[in-house]
Amino acid sequence: MLVILLLLISFRLTSQVDSTKTNDTIMKKYKYKTIVISDVHLGLQDSKIDEVVEFLKNNPCENLFLNGDIIDGWQLRRGGKWTKEDSKFIKKILKLITEDTKVVYLRGNHDDFLETLIPFYIGDNFQIQTDYIYESFGKKYLIIHGDVFDPITSKVGWLAKLGSVGYDVLLYLNRHHNRRRLEKGLPYKSISQDVKKKVKFVVNLLSRFEDAAVTFAKQRHCDAIICGHIHTPENNIIKGIHYLNSGDWVETCSALAEDYNGNWHIITK
Repeated sequence: MLVILLLLISFRLTSQVDSTKTNDTIMKKYKYKTIVISDVHLGLQDSKIDEVVEFLKNNPCENLFLNGDIIDGWQLRRGGKWTKEDSKFIKKILKLITEDTKVVYLRGNHDDFLETLIPFYIGDNFQIQTDYIYESFGKKYLIIHGDVFDPITSKVGWLAKLGSVGYDVLLYLNRHHNRRRLEKGLPYKSISQDVKKKVKFVVNLLSRFEDAAVTFAKQRHCDAIICGHIHTPENNIIKGIHYLNSGDWVETCSALAEDYNGNWHIITK
């Protein structure tokens, strides 16, 4: 809640400073119509904050969806520390808001503390929601973090939190493993991504996640669904539904971007 309070105060101050902006500034041209990012996990040591801030700087957009797990409340409650680097991301989002980018923050499971605020609005350019139906080029896109499609997260909360600790261990091993690879001149290699691709149980979980997501999209009469949560970027048609996943900014450093022709792209840093 302290982070949100600081965000609100900063927004008010920044808005006052930028109140003299010209129409030319507001009418600037964007590179993309819409960008979706998720799973930044602010508060986690492995969060690629510099990379995501640089990405947002180089890819101005009209609409920005922060699709859950932007702030890692679980990690902060376990003793993680909020750093100046984490604040850098918040400041970037505030700057985008004052530059007339519309920002929608959708809560995830790691930032579930936002639940008590939902729905929440500040002016026309910032809101916090559980999910959001985005309409573009005659299509309806259901944007939702996706933890509700994860049988472990949605049904066995204690196991999900245990799994989060296990993921932290994988990231720790990944850090040291890649430090040694770097010393040997070898490229980055993700241990956890290998696990997702090769361990049958995990592969089956990802498939069930996608099936549940597209089924839910059909129930909501949407043409597409955009998720995060599983840290696996995707752009595919599943059972007639356009399924998209924005990946993460812990390992894959990926996002989704919609151009002004209505085409969606996976962008990696």
